[in-house]
Amino acid sequence: MRIIALSGETKESILQDLLKRSPNNYSEYEDTVNQIIKRVREEGDQALFDYTQTFDHFSLTAENIRVTKEEIAKAYACLDPGFVEILRESAQNIRVFHTKQLRNSWFDPKEDGTILGMKITPIARAGVYVPGGKAAYPSSVLMNVIPAKVAGVKSIVMTTPPGADGKINPGTLVAADIAGVDEIYRVGGAQAIAALAFGTKSIPKADKITGPGNIFVALAKKAVYGHVSIDSIAGPSEILVLADGTANPRYVAADLLSQAEHDELASAILITTSKELAKKVSEQVEEFVKQLSRKEIIQKSLDNYGYILVAECMEDAIAAANEIASEHLEILTRNPFETMTHIRNAGAIFLGEYACEPLGDYFAGPNHILPTNGTARFFSPLSVDDFLKKTSIISYSRPALEKVHEKIETFAENEGLTAHANSIKVRFE
Repeated sequence: MRIIALSGETKESILQDLLKRSPNNYSEYEDTVNQIIKRVREEGDQALFDYTQTFDHFSLTAENIRVTKEEIAKAYACLDPGFVEILRESAQNIRVFHTKQLRNSWFDPKEDGTILGMKITPIARAGVYVPGGKAAYPSSVLMNVIPAKVAGVKSIVMTTPPGADGKINPGTLVAADIAGVDEIYRVGGAQAIAALAFGTKSIPKADKITGPGNIFVALAKKAVYGHVSIDSIAGPSEILVLADGTANPRYVAADLLSQAEHDELASAILITTSKELAKKVSEQVEEFVKQLSRKEIIQKSLDNYGYILVAECMEDAIAAANEIASEHLEILTRNPFETMTHIRNAGAIFLGEYACEPLGDYFAGPNHILPTNGTARFFSPLSVDDFLKKTSIISYSRPALEKVHEKIETFAENEGLTAHANSIKVRFE
């Protein structure tokens, strides 16, 4: 990996480089995505059948679009029972963590007859997109579905692209069953997002769409936002390791590569105050890459978006980490908990040499659907809150309103909204 001295110029250059990976920079595909969405809105199922034949080479029909219970049972039989148990244990960890996020409706009554509050209600139907293609990710199924179940969502619909034989990855189906998906449809791409956003004869309209996907899926989610809610416009995966001279270079190198293997656009960055660590990590990365199965993807990722930045002090390193606002941030310093107190922007923070990033991807419990491309400055991980609606509650008695009615009338008249003022006045004529 290239080793660069951290400075204002290098930091700015890297930030600009990373932002090039954002789905917001792929406008050349927007027309294609918009055409797909338009056709699904107009033609419904027929458009889904045609696009599935074109893109996935499978003859989709109204009779086979929905995955059956028998297919799910066969999926269990295809998996090693030990792996099924691991999926169940992971699901339980995710469920326990997200249950702690639940909030209840609340009301605050006062003696003067004022009642204010917040009514918290789950959305009616969640739509979950699960990618197919290069790899299947049962972990993402668990991470998307379980928060919705914990929130109390009554109907969860999942779409995922089929193979040319029409089959869905068994791990995906088993994870969906364990998590509690109600309906599964073998449709992928932008057309699946359009179906979830607007509904077709076969696929019901969702209130919110979550889940990662390729650039066409990301742009489709962006296009339908407003018609439905979405989790985020996800970009390629990224990891930033913040380390001092006490870090184990072998661990650091392994963790950087754990994200570089996702795809050629993935980003892996080490920021350290130790030139010696930087050199050892670079050497270890080269050794690991030779041994790993996805070495071509890893090497392209490192060549394009892999950096080792050497900072003069930890304060500069932390400042750079906050500006990059990485999806995953590992802190491998002498006192990682103290270092963590200075971090403002990160999707998920991993503390200490035994809290490596894959722990969060698969098993610990916190959600791995995280903000990317610097959006951790203002976005949060997927959570139970994403599947809840909050409605304000207001109730005033006559005496309570009488005490403030003139102030409200004055406020309304100051804004030139005399009908607002009159709505108050008529109650005290």
